[in-house]
Amino acid sequence: MEDNEISFSNEEEQKSLVPFLEEEEKEDTADQFSDVKEPCEEYKLEEELAHDGKMENKDACEGAGNKSDSSTESLEHYLGNTNNNQAMKYTDRIYILTTQRKLKELNDIAKEKEFVVQRARDKLSSCQLQIEMLAKQLEHVDIEMEKEKEAGNVAALYRLQAVHRRLCTELEKEKDFELKIALTLQEKMLEMWQIETEQGKRDILREHLEKVEEELEMQYQERARVRIWKEKTAALQAEANQWSREKKEEKARKECEERQKKMLEDAKRNHEKAVCFLRKSMARIHEKTAKEEAQTREHMERRIQAVLSLKNSITSNREKIQTLQVWNKAMAFKAKQREMKMREAVLAEGGNVAKEIFLHKQLLEHEKEKRAFRERQKSRKIEIVSKILREKASVHKQKKSQSCTKAFKRGGKLEDSVLRRMRTWRYIEKTCKPSAAAISQKSWYSPSASSSAGERPASEGEISEKIPHDVLCESGEDEKESDETLVEPEFPGLQSQECDLHKVSKEEMDPKQLATRAVKKDICEKKMEEFQTGILHKQIVSGPERKGCTFYSKPSCIHFKDFDVGQIYKKKIVLINASYGVNLCRLVGISECLKDIISVHFDPPGKMAAGMSCEVVVTFKPMINETLEGEVMFMAQTGSFSVPLKCTTKRCILALDKELIDFGSHVVGETISRTINLTNSGALGTRFKVQTSASDSSTCRATASSSPGGMVTQDFSDCVPEKKVSDSAVASVVEKKEEICPDASEGMTYCVAEVEQQRPETPTEQLGQDVLDSRSDLDTENAHNLVELSPEETPVEIMLGKVTEGEIGPFSSVKLQVLFVPAVPGDVRAEFEIVFDNSDCKPLCFSAIGVSLDMPVWVLNPNIDFKICMYDRLYQDCIVIRSRAKTTLRLKFEVCKELSKHMELLPKTGYIQAQSSFSVQLKFLPRHSLPEDAGSYFNEETRVLEVPLTILIVDKAKKVNFTVHAIVTTSDLEISPAQINFGYCTIYEAVQANITLTNKSILPQEFGFVGLPEFVEIQPNDGLGILLPLESLTLDVIFKANKAKEYSFELTCKTEINRQFKLSCKAVGVHPPLELSHSFVQFAATALDSVSTAILYVMNSHVSTNHFTHAVPRIGNGEVAPVGPTSFEFCVPEDCPVTITPSVGTVLPGKKSLIQVSFRPTLSDQLIREEAVRRLCRASVTEAEIQKRKKDEKREGKKSSISLTRRKSSRQLVTDGGSKHRTSLQSSEQPESEELKPDSDAYMAARAFLMRNFSGRFEKYIIPCFVASGQFDEKKGSENLSYSPYNTLYLELHCPAVAPSVVVTSDNGRNTVDFGDVAVDYRMMKQITIQNISSEKLQLGFSVLNPNGPFRLVRPDVMLEPGENKTLIISFCPNENKRFSEVLDIQTAKSSLTLSLTGHGVVPSTVCSVGEVLNMGYVIAGEKATAPFQIQNTSMLTLQYSIQLDSLSSTRDEDQQRLPSFITSSLQRTEFVGTQNYNGLSVFSILPTEGEILAGKSQDFVVTFSPDHESSYYSDRLEVVLFGQKIVHVIQLKGAARDHPMFVEGGVPLDVPVESLALTLPASLLEALKGELQEPVKSILLILEHKEGESSAVPAMTELKIGAIQTAQSASKKKMEFSFDSLRLLQQKGFTIEPVKGSVQRGQVKCISVSWVPPADFPADDPLLLTALLTLKGNIKESYRILFVAKVVSADTPTE
Repeated sequence: MEDNEISFSNEEEQKSLVPFLEEEEKEDTADQFSDVKEPCEEYKLEEELAHDGKMENKDACEGAGNKSDSSTESLEHYLGNTNNNQAMKYTDRIYILTTQRKLKELNDIAKEKEFVVQRARDKLSSCQLQIEMLAKQLEHVDIEMEKEKEAGNVAALYRLQAVHRRLCTELEKEKDFELKIALTLQEKMLEMWQIETEQGKRDILREHLEKVEEELEMQYQERARVRIWKEKTAALQAEANQWSREKKEEKARKECEERQKKMLEDAKRNHEKAVCFLRKSMARIHEKTAKEEAQTREHMERRIQAVLSLKNSITSNREKIQTLQVWNKAMAFKAKQREMKMREAVLAEGGNVAKEIFLHKQLLEHEKEKRAFRERQKSRKIEIVSKILREKASVHKQKKSQSCTKAFKRGGKLEDSVLRRMRTWRYIEKTCKPSAAAISQKSWYSPSASSSAGERPASEGEISEKIPHDVLCESGEDEKESDETLVEPEFPGLQSQECDLHKVSKEEMDPKQLATRAVKKDICEKKMEEFQTGILHKQIVSGPERKGCTFYSKPSCIHFKDFDVGQIYKKKIVLINASYGVNLCRLVGISECLKDIISVHFDPPGKMAAGMSCEVVVTFKPMINETLEGEVMFMAQTGSFSVPLKCTTKRCILALDKELIDFGSHVVGETISRTINLTNSGALGTRFKVQTSASDSSTCRATASSSPGGMVTQDFSDCVPEKKVSDSAVASVVEKKEEICPDASEGMTYCVAEVEQQRPETPTEQLGQDVLDSRSDLDTENAHNLVELSPEETPVEIMLGKVTEGEIGPFSSVKLQVLFVPAVPGDVRAEFEIVFDNSDCKPLCFSAIGVSLDMPVWVLNPNIDFKICMYDRLYQDCIVIRSRAKTTLRLKFEVCKELSKHMELLPKTGYIQAQSSFSVQLKFLPRHSLPEDAGSYFNEETRVLEVPLTILIVDKAKKVNFTVHAIVTTSDLEISPAQINFGYCTIYEAVQANITLTNKSILPQEFGFVGLPEFVEIQPNDGLGILLPLESLTLDVIFKANKAKEYSFELTCKTEINRQFKLSCKAVGVHPPLELSHSFVQFAATALDSVSTAILYVMNSHVSTNHFTHAVPRIGNGEVAPVGPTSFEFCVPEDCPVTITPSVGTVLPGKKSLIQVSFRPTLSDQLIREEAVRRLCRASVTEAEIQKRKKDEKREGKKSSISLTRRKSSRQLVTDGGSKHRTSLQSSEQPESEELKPDSDAYMAARAFLMRNFSGRFEKYIIPCFVASGQFDEKKGSENLSYSPYNTLYLELHCPAVAPSVVVTSDNGRNTVDFGDVAVDYRMMKQITIQNISSEKLQLGFSVLNPNGPFRLVRPDVMLEPGENKTLIISFCPNENKRFSEVLDIQTAKSSLTLSLTGHGVVPSTVCSVGEVLNMGYVIAGEKATAPFQIQNTSMLTLQYSIQLDSLSSTRDEDQQRLPSFITSSLQRTEFVGTQNYNGLSVFSILPTEGEILAGKSQDFVVTFSPDHESSYYSDRLEVVLFGQKIVHVIQLKGAARDHPMFVEGGVPLDVPVESLALTLPASLLEALKGELQEPVKSILLILEHKEGESSAVPAMTELKIGAIQTAQSASKKKMEFSFDSLRLLQQKGFTIEPVKGSVQRGQVKCISVSWVPPADFPADDPLLLTALLTLKGNIKESYRILFVAKVVSADTPTE
């Protein structure tokens, strides 16, 4: 990587800086932004330049000469510009900085080169000294050798010769090393001279730079002066703004004070008004309560009377039943007697007794049936006649009210209705004539008539529907016969005609028309079959099958109310597809009775998705004033549905607000008025008239002894007239055939209905019917109590007011007045009836009752109500007594003994004048002993006091009773608890205790806590308020100690009647040694995973124990805390998202410690796990449904030929099975939340979903801070500190959390970017996608990463639109073997997103199974040989590898242009590629060539050797490269090839290793020479060196290897033989060869050992040279000339 970056030039750097420089030039033109943006841009460019500088290598000086010209020219150009321009541009300053950096680098390189040259010179001088020393030693050894040679000491001579050889070898090595050092020194000197040349070239640039730096310094000073001037101007402007702002604030403050004064005055006035209104409201509430209580008492009295009447009715019913049983027994006895007499008579005549008796019974039953039939006929006729008459009257009235035009339009239909009514009249006349034959005769009707029964006219249907239920039930079989007769068709038409099939027109015989008709007929038949059989398309969707109507109508019913004939009404409805899938909808039609007046406009919308809707417009054109009902019918894909339609005419809906007016008891001579409201809630007005009831011509009066039961019985008897009367009235109507108004019969039905409606109000509703059945017995029983007076003798006591008749309009009401003028003592009852002109309105009835009393004295208000009274309070009232006597009466006022202590009447005795009034003062002072004294007059549960008081008329011995009512309640307030102990409270906090204040009274009471001490506060409303009856109010008592001491005090609560209630309190004030600068922290709204920080201090202000001068820390009145270091510790709960740093510390006296409180809101782990489980369950259910649906589709495809019924049953079974499968799958596969790992995809997806849908939360935490005296020791902990829990400080935190503005959408929302294990110096890139989930455009800011770190943020975008996604690219390039981690903050205006960047730099390490050389051995030319080797990855990183061969290198052609390797010395040779194939293919190949090796795993490689000609110098170099950069293993590959399967190996080769330099002859010539000459083809040199001076003669040893190559072609041939010739001379010279001859098997190698011991007369300084011939016999015969060179060397001389 660094080598590739070395070649970057200054021009390239300038090109890379062009966009930045253009931006800087643009920013320089904007003067107002230059000062702000310049430092930031400068920092960015300097960082970029520094980064480029790091990529350069120290060998960059090689290209310095090429770069210097361009950089110098560009720099001179910019320096010239700086001289011309007064203000230097920012780009010029950047280039100056760059040049300075380059010059500095050049100086560093020059220093380094000087150091290298000096070191090379030192090495060269040391090498020269070593050479001189060796030369001197060599001269000394030569002198010694001469001496020993002259002395004839052979051993010493051999030793000196060996030393000489060793010194010669060392001298040669030193000379070679000297040559190398000299060459290196020359190269380094050349480089140093080049650097010095460059430095000389840039001396002018240095001078220019110095001048430019001076100019820059001047510009900086000028800019500083300008900035100081601007700051001063801004400060003056700020002072002016501050002054104006203070002036405005002063003015606003004055206005605010004036407004506050005005508001206080307004508040006082409003408070006075509110108090006045409150008193009035309370008075109205009291009045309303009193009225409700009176109504409750009246209702209870009525219920008691009803129960008593029911009791009497039950008694009478029992008596009646007993009487009926006796009568039935008597009648049965008489019938038996008659039967016995009849038997005797028949027997006397000699007839058949059984037959006569049977005939007699049949005759009696026949007569009974005839009577019942006539009764039913009459009742049916009465109902039909009454309905027809009402219809006729309404039609007649409509004719009068409507215009002639509308009447003409409607004439045809009215004539039809008249015709129908005339036919009905004729039918009634015929059927109502009694005839015996009509009973047994059966009516006959045709099938056509029965089929059209459902299409009868609406009038006939209405008549049949309006017949009362009981009459229809009594009609029996005759009703069926009459219905069958009425079902006859109204118009004789197609039903009576016969269709002639033979008469067909010619047009109908057209074949095209016949075909069209046939197709249409088939389509209609199919559709009819679908409708009849119910074959509809079922919706196949996921989830349960849809049940019910698939379309909903809004509104559900089309209702045209109160229409006028001739007008047009339109209504719009919306049809909503409520099914689970796509559906269709079309209009089928409307009901037959509505086709002429209703039109529907509906455009079919086509296919509608679930939840979609369409509109339908319904138009109504009324032609007749009748109420109609029907429906609009639609057809959907899943079935038919309809929308009901109603058309209702204007009607009068009349009702009374009450049916009974109870005047109560009143004295004769008074006049009492009551009103009753008649309300019309319909849209049609009518005229009404109030009159006395027709059935109650005279007012019924009962004596004073009549019971309430008689009164109720009278009501029932009045409301239900006898049946005989109504029957006779109807009979007369039928005989005369006149128009009559059926008010009597309707009144009868209405009264019975009213009684039935009132029945559920009674407690025994099962006996309500018995009351009606026994009305005749009750009339008989109470007949002796009723006094019926003649109209002349009966005074009218209950009468109507002025309004007795009038007009009541639509939606209005009328008040009717009823007067009660008691004249005769006793009970009075009157029945009234309201009749209306509208025949459809039934008469309404109501009753009025009252009681007349005859006393000479009466109390104007017989019921005195004190309402609600309190104990120990005096209440007074004035009782007015009136006299109707004509003389003075003496009155005595008495109070019962039980209440003599609590109640008093003043005066005790008095005289009342004739026909005047008298006032008595009543005083009531209830005491707490009232419940015990009053006895039965006082109900302790309801606390109601009901006391009877008596006025005794002394002269006449009569008593007048009146009653005093009161509800007595207490005025106590209960405070719970009665005592509060606040405990220990520091002076820096407030302690709150809750008390409950309960009002035991049933009256509201005002209360207030008065005289509160300054350290106590009661909230809400400062301890003032109103308690409603029996209400409990919770109050907060807040105690804040102002100093350290023990507190004991009482709080007083006063009520409006000046009652006091005490609350005792205790507390201990604590002054802790430490204090917090802020005990309350309100964090700003913080996004999830963001951090908000607050700073506060823990202060130790305790520096003296003198409590006289200032407050000292202590607990209550205890000992003073010691002065010294004080420790603290904040204890944060485990689940609290708050971090306090430091949480433990020590504060010295008079010092303070900074505390940082951080709030980092996060989502709850349990919440995330639950959401993850829900998402997994939904996914599993959805997948199961999809699989099940696929199985169902396959199953349905196979069973498509099965019938409909079997298909339905199978679908049901499949649905049930699917639901069971889903439930079992869900129960079996549902994961548990505890099993989810925090780094799993499901967990992270649930977390991302919750963050996106986070709505915010607010949390409140109170963190305790424990305080202890002493120094905190980290080793010992807090064991040695004196700690008191009462000195604890509390920090209150308010922590609002909101949803983040920016979230990570990639990798399931993970905020951690883990690069994992990355090789050192290898760069990895990762992408992170972020999204703006807010509704605002965001400007992003990024925190600065470590410039020397491995992480880089590549070209980030700074703007993010709402909902937009942006991708961030982060690179990681570790430079050492360790773990790296950094934090990248993405900052917005409201929140920040934190990304954790982690990565591990790993140095890759591998182990190869072979060494530096891999020898493939000998191979037959044209064949192949393979050799495996293995590379093991010993690091914890997956390695990417590639295998490279030098023979396939792209730079091999360039290397071949250099000097041949054989010219250079063997030490300087770098060529590893040897002999290559003639065919152009590579000699060596390896598989695989690239891939990955997992951590801890190994990879096997196979090297293939495939030569195409004979050579012993096949070689290549194999390199294992990791990540395309680093070479970890270099293996030299060697091999040899032979044309024949024989080879000899060993010794020193005498041929040339490079083929191009060898002498080669044509192949034919070589073969000819080989055939003619038998000389050895190759020579092998064996060198044997015998060491001189050893104790025992150790022979010099060497060896030859003779082998036979194993091939597939020669596997079955004979083995190879070898032999040596001319060995005698060798043996004489001391050579020994073993073995001399032998054989070698195929694929084996045999070693031949050669040893030499010099003979005694062998000259030590003269080497020995001998030859021998080695012959190999196999497929061919080969000969090798072996050259034996033997010499003697000293033992000290190292052997090569």
